[in-house]
Amino acid sequence: MKGGRLGILSLALLLGACASVPHARIAHRKSPHPVHKSEQPSPRPAPSPFPAVPTPSPALETGPARAEVKPGVLKSFANLPGWSAEDHLEAFMAYKTTCRVSRAPAAQALCRQAATLAPATSDEARQFFEQNFIPEALPGEGVLTGYFVPEYEARSAPDKEFSAPVRPRPSDLPATSASQFSYDDRSHIERRSAKDALAWMRPEDLFFMQIQGSGQLTFPDGSAMKALYAGANGQTFVAISKPMREKGLLDTNHTSGDAIRAWLSDHRGAEADQVMALNPRYVFFRLAPDDGLPPLGAAGLPLPAGRAIAVDPAQHTYGDLYWVEAAEPFLFGAHPVYERLVTALDTGGAIKGQIRADLYIGQGPDAGQEAGRIRHTLHLYRLIPRS
Repeated sequence: MKGGRLGILSLALLLGACASVPHARIAHRKSPHPVHKSEQPSPRPAPSPFPAVPTPSPALETGPARAEVKPGVLKSFANLPGWSAEDHLEAFMAYKTTCRVSRAPAAQALCRQAATLAPATSDEARQFFEQNFIPEALPGEGVLTGYFVPEYEARSAPDKEFSAPVRPRPSDLPATSASQFSYDDRSHIERRSAKDALAWMRPEDLFFMQIQGSGQLTFPDGSAMKALYAGANGQTFVAISKPMREKGLLDTNHTSGDAIRAWLSDHRGAEADQVMALNPRYVFFRLAPDDGLPPLGAAGLPLPAGRAIAVDPAQHTYGDLYWVEAAEPFLFGAHPVYERLVTALDTGGAIKGQIRADLYIGQGPDAGQEAGRIRHTLHLYRLIPRS
């Protein structure tokens, strides 16, 4: 639940040391810019930190123009952009582990059927989807972002570099069930005493972990703890990418997560604090032993890297299967196209609207690098059980 969700987020962001996370097959189109593998994180718990940015300059290739997407049931799966290039076997294995979330009778019946199958090839898996689902194009276009579980260095006591306290949920914070409440903003909270700090981090790392909603903390003795979402101050999330562009701190097309974090690190202190204070939202945490398991989404299941999305639960149902078609990246260094089968398993504070999704990438710095560069124009297709 990102940001209020699980405890990771999209927010699409990075740091630490860990093996790269496996990810779903990505459809590529020609691009003169480097494509960086990874895959995540983000849960983030929460929204992608980067709102829509202006139309990319001609220097940023967006790929060939796409045909207009008309809402409604498609004639066949062949009409799904990129369907033939999908790794259907990998998609089936992810579906098989997540389909039980759905409560719809038809979806439950298909899930039981899938549990009895063991396709040996991608073609066999593809046949299962094509025989049992009908693709429906949802109206309009929106935004795809990415999130991951970040890994950060931490300390048990503060020093000059690790000066930001990981704060526990305060006793005077209203219950999360409250629909609306007023609480101190980031600046006021950071002026409080931190005698109850759970750990200490670099300020920019803590800022990004609060965007993601959770993370893994590694200490000098080699021990690791999970920092899990424990509540937020109720303030509206404000992305700092736009004001950083407007102030000339970052170039228009270089506002990825790694670019923002690098700037904050290079200007650590009063200058970076002023920029981070533009986002009044503040997240509190609790620590738990690192069990090595994937994070849980809002639907209560582990998130398969590259195969799970966070959605607006007012617009979508957990457990539903979707085809993501996202192209025209706003940021340099991004994969040109994301086309894949995913399941709605999570949500986030900034994930609002029907055509809005946050793709879970995985855990660690590679996943963070990729997630921070995902901001693509999104077309979304729902797969409806034929029965």
